[in-house]
Amino acid sequence: MTDTILANATLVLPDEVIIGSLLIRDGEIAQIDAGAGVPNGAMDCGGDLVMPGLIELHTDNLERHIEPRPKVNWPHGAAIIAHDAELASVGITTVFDALRVGSIAGKSARTDYLEYARPLATEILDLRAREALRISHFLHLRAEACSETLIEELAKFGPEDRVGIVSLMDHTPGERQFRDLSKLREYVCGKHGLKDSEFEAHVADQIALKNRLGAGHLKAAIAAAARYGAVLASHDDTTAEQVAQSRAQGVHFAEFPTTFEAAQACRDNGIAVMMGAPNLIRGGSHSGNVAAQDLARADLLDVVSSDYVHSAMLSGALLRGELCGDMQLGVGTLTSAPAAGVGRHVRAGLEITTRSGDRRGVRGWRPGALRGTWVKGQRVA
Repeated sequence: MTDTILANATLVLPDEVIIGSLLIRDGEIAQIDAGAGVPNGAMDCGGDLVMPGLIELHTDNLERHIEPRPKVNWPHGAAIIAHDAELASVGITTVFDALRVGSIAGKSARTDYLEYARPLATEILDLRAREALRISHFLHLRAEACSETLIEELAKFGPEDRVGIVSLMDHTPGERQFRDLSKLREYVCGKHGLKDSEFEAHVADQIALKNRLGAGHLKAAIAAAARYGAVLASHDDTTAEQVAQSRAQGVHFAEFPTTFEAAQACRDNGIAVMMGAPNLIRGGSHSGNVAAQDLARADLLDVVSSDYVHSAMLSGALLRGELCGDMQLGVGTLTSAPAAGVGRHVRAGLEITTRSGDRRGVRGWRPGALRGTWVKGQRVA
């Protein structure tokens, strides 16, 4: 029997925040006691916050590792291990690794169009089976409507693959995230160095693909999610009409609605709203869409993801707690709310993360500084 005791800590519990100690026995929370005492053999947390491990539903971090620079392909095994260690180091203990499904043949000059999801998923699951990873990994398949091979790629996955989320992605130029084509031009040309003529060709190709295959791809993605036992997520909803369509499709949560109107419609339709921590911390969207802080102040923000900055979640929890005046609610956007969003796939509150922060939780926000991460009673960071 192995005991780990975290004592003299500010414990963020489901219904209160207290000074106390936490006993982890054989990988499970066995006891919670109030008080600042430090028993023999316990770790003195010095008042630091102790909260459930963070649950990450949408992160671009793994893609950054498999292609550290444009057209540079990194060995998948090394990329996965580095990605896993980075997430553990910022308090994330459960991740749904976001993998794009849906590619375009003949676009070999653009590596972001090439198929990669099935082999990468196989390596993730193999490393997990060999207990080579520090945290818990599930799959999040991002089903891209503007592609040629989506149906074939979805067929390569099954119920045994730990697919927890299928998101319905529609990056048609002029719609949703990039209604403003100048923002799309800035993003695509800045990332890939496209010339004006190449950008115009990209826009035309994407629109043609959506018109030709989009409806069939949407139907296939919804059916695939049911076959896997995964939940559905929408992406970049912009209008109330799009949210109504999401509800009809059985969507559980909305990733990054782009307008206040869409976020309010999500609330009205019982769909949880997820926004990126970078948007929350920066005070605005890099794509010119609605600010996460505005949604938080209107109580329209349910789940926070790291999106494109994996270290942003801890700081996002502290800031969310300040904006709503409730540390438990702030922490819940990264723990209990994402757990609820994916249903049976994860349990919130069993993995514990400790880090420094404002003990009051509602004033004096500052970036979180990790002290340590525990998974099943074992310290992993």
